[in-house]
Amino acid sequence: MYQSIRDIRVFVAAYEERSFTAAAVRENATQSGVSQHVRKLEERFGVRLFSRTSGSVVPTAAGDVYYRNCIEVLRAYNASNEAMHPFKDAADGGVFIGLMPTMTRCVLAPALERFIALHPNVSIQVVEAYSGVLTEQVRAGVLAFAVVPAFAGGSGLRQRLFARTREVLVSRATGSRTHLAPVRLADLPPMKLVLPKPQNSRRKTVEAYITSKGAQVERMLELDAMMGTLDFVATTDWVTVLPGLMMASDVDPRRFTVNPLDEPPLWLDLVQIESAHHAMTPMAQAFSEILTEETKRLNQPWSEQQVADDEVHTTAVLPANVKSYGQRRRSRP
Repeated sequence: MYQSIRDIRVFVAAYEERSFTAAAVRENATQSGVSQHVRKLEERFGVRLFSRTSGSVVPTAAGDVYYRNCIEVLRAYNASNEAMHPFKDAADGGVFIGLMPTMTRCVLAPALERFIALHPNVSIQVVEAYSGVLTEQVRAGVLAFAVVPAFAGGSGLRQRLFARTREVLVSRATGSRTHLAPVRLADLPPMKLVLPKPQNSRRKTVEAYITSKGAQVERMLELDAMMGTLDFVATTDWVTVLPGLMMASDVDPRRFTVNPLDEPPLWLDLVQIESAHHAMTPMAQAFSEILTEETKRLNQPWSEQQVADDEVHTTAVLPANVKSYGQRRRSRP
């Protein structure tokens, strides 16, 4: 019984999108064509792969099993194609990745400098966006990989723990607090606080932490413009909470006062996500390795006490298949 790669790709698109219409857009087909294609597969196998409801399709148990096998086939197929690239006479090709402002502000520049020096003939493109946009672009195969906050689930994706960084309170450099000294929010006077909108993946975690620690908030402002937030905080009496990794270039307190949140610390876990059925190219893998090294170097001030803190506090929920750095270190022989 023969299935082409096209057969498998259309089914996988329908499974991951939960919609024949969305799958048609993704695969440059028609809705009726996708529906007929799935019907032929079901007739061929003699089982239902989807239950149809109004406006959506829900995979059956048979559909789940077929999907898991299909993504392995696609991954192997794409890996075999990528294995031929080094043998071409042409340039090494390009890398297209996605990063959040947390990564682009301090980590991207040194990583790019190193990568370009090692691979001058490789074109690299970086799109900056928030996690929801990046996740969908990785799932659709537009991006080789992206770095986003840890999350549970995510069909069509593979993820690994990329880094763990401490959340910090950021305010203008006025000298009212000791730069880099840990702070308890409950000890501070009422704050004028800038936070991202609720759609931002960090918002709920930060807001819950602020509420549970008895912090006093005088006013709250919602801004989804990260550079605008930093400029606003630098020139006013407003404060914000940001990942420490993003503030790695502000160890010198000329513009900001940075204070790690304490008792307990609040950690942000970042994961690297990639397509479950597209193996990364060698050049994408090479950039990922350099990005990981630069992240580890710049994140050092915020990660020195991480193992000790892991023994006492858990502040982020990771998917079952992702281990924290502390767990990985303790499991080594």
